[in-house]
Amino acid sequence: MKAKTKDYNEEYLNLVKRLAPRTNEPRSLFNAFIVGGFICIIGQFIRYFLMYVFGIYGDELAGATSMVLIFIGCLLTGLGVYDKIGHYAGGGSIVPITGFANSVCSPAMEFKSEGYVYGLAAKMFVVAGPIIVYGISASVATGVVYYFINLLSA
Repeated sequence: MKAKTKDYNEEYLNLVKRLAPRTNEPRSLFNAFIVGGFICIIGQFIRYFLMYVFGIYGDELAGATSMVLIFIGCLLTGLGVYDKIGHYAGGGSIVPITGFANSVCSPAMEFKSEGYVYGLAAKMFVVAGPIIVYGISASVATGVVYYFINLLSA
């Protein structure tokens, strides 16, 4: 019985390998690097703009820069541009904060026809929900460790 299952698995893997589109990995990595870097350059430009034009500094500057980048990510998702960027750049477009904004905004747009509560609100964090949960859990765990380190060193 196991021999048949193994044969089916090998046949399936060979079929997938034969039918899957070929990718040019060096080009994909280069595109991801360039687009991810360009998004970071835009973020740095926004940071300098807010700092020198509006006189925002410190934590307020970091928060304002993040809000502008999230807004731009959601706006580009709503206009259908971010999907094209993601198709071209791959991981280079999902790593920065704009990719996180896209992962929240896309399901919200897709399921808004199901209503504001069961569609928009419930499905908005389908992709980003685990990221938020594990991010908050990791930050709480890190805070507890730092608290006890500071408590023991005092």
